[in-house]
Amino acid sequence: MIKKITAENFKPYGWVIEYPKKHLKGKSKNLFRIVLKETKKFGWRIAYLIVRDKKLTRLECHTLSFESFEPVAGQSLMYVAKNKNAEAVECFYLDRPIILKKGVWHGVVTLTPECEIKLTENAQVQCVYWRDTQLDKVLAQSYSRAHKIKSEG
Repeated sequence: MIKKITAENFKPYGWVIEYPKKHLKGKSKNLFRIVLKETKKFGWRIAYLIVRDKKLTRLECHTLSFESFEPVAGQSLMYVAKNKNAEAVECFYLDRPIILKKGVWHGVVTLTPECEIKLTENAQVQCVYWRDTQLDKVLAQSYSRAHKIKSEG
């Protein structure tokens, strides 16, 4: 099942970049909120990702880095899991900016010819990859359902 990202349902994996309950804050003053603060001294980088993959063959994880995904153009799906259990992989429409917790398995595919995503992460990132046949099956079934829903809608 493909889910729409909400602060509540995405909490196991990270945070939605938003200002909570902004409707209660009036409309005349600027609002500022720190969504996440890294206390260790890593340095950071901003990257621009153009996704053309329509199928994933692996998920990746960064054990020492948070990572933001901020959609800019196109439509994409984000697959996430807290551990290496293919049956526990969840799929979300990546239609709003999010931050992944350290150690979350993840991958992104596009539903359009390509999608564009702004990333922010530690300056040095170590990637660990997860591939297996059960994961391949789960990812393929999920993408197939999403593409069918998109073409019907």
